Amino acid sequence: MSPASARTSADEVLAKAAEISGVDLRSAELIRDGSHAIYRLADDIVARIGHPGSSDDAQRELRISQWLNDSGIPTVEAVTSLTQPIIVADRPVTWWRLIPDHRPSTPGELGAMLRALHALPPPTEFELPAYDPFTGLDERIDSAGMLDHDDRTWLLQHYTRLRAQYDELPNNLSPCVIHGDAWQGNLVVPPSGIPTVLDLDKVSIGRREWDLTQLGVDYTDFSRVPHDDYQSFVTAYGGDDVTQWPGFRTLADIQELRWVAFAVAQSTGNGKAALQAKHRIACLRGQVPRPWQWEAL
Repeated sequence: MSPASARTSADEVLAKAAEISGVDLRSAELIRDGSHAIYRLADDIVARIGHPGSSDDAQRELRISQWLNDSGIPTVEAVTSLTQPIIVADRPVTWWRLIPDHRPSTPGELGAMLRALHALPPPTEFELPAYDPFTGLDERIDSAGMLDHDDRTWLLQHYTRLRAQYDELPNNLSPCVIHGDAWQGNLVVPPSGIPTVLDLDKVSIGRREWDLTQLGVDYTDFSRVPHDDYQSFVTAYGGDDVTQWPGFRTLADIQELRWVAFAVAQSTGNGKAALQAKHRIACLRGQVPRPWQWEAL
């Protein structure tokens, strides 16, 4: 499905959900169209539309929001006056409070939040799933029409190698509650100055090192994070530097393969994404030296 048709479908889902809930759509603005379609609406409401069949995930995100806020970790809040979720064409629509005029967190702020999150006992009111960083990866690669035979074969072999390496990782730190997509854009700071957690769909039970790896990769492989800022992240987390952990390279390679697979999935009918996917694949295959420069999609 092309980005345009996916967006039209999300528009139709939003219109029906708003009709059911009595939400004003006159100033609706699409602000993201990725794994979720996200719209800014009137009355400081944000609509989040999941993919088909994800109503259980949406319900869990609502529970996670309440649980984290009750646990002392400020998190995006659901609009409690509206029925949640609304299901249209098998797609869940949830309503959230807008966080105004926010900025991405600093590395230090992200490290402090992750330290608090990882210390939380898992919820008892509902069950968090076990995190699997490989979910959907091989399907995305195998079904991608833009890949030639050589790249597809290499990526699938790389996927198989990484699965085997992941299963053999040292387990010196016990599994805990993780965010699953811990980067500075998913912890935002509004004018109040209180860092607030976003994007709860991957909150789960997993390796705490996974949450530390994304900023570690930004530091080691992309030079997006200056040395002093990275050290502030390490210090705020409590002194554990994931880049010095023996399993870091495996987790870094998995994270980067996920970013490649995302670009591949966006490539249908999108020339910019297709070019970016090709560039990212060349990086993984050792054809481009680090530090890499990847464009956001």
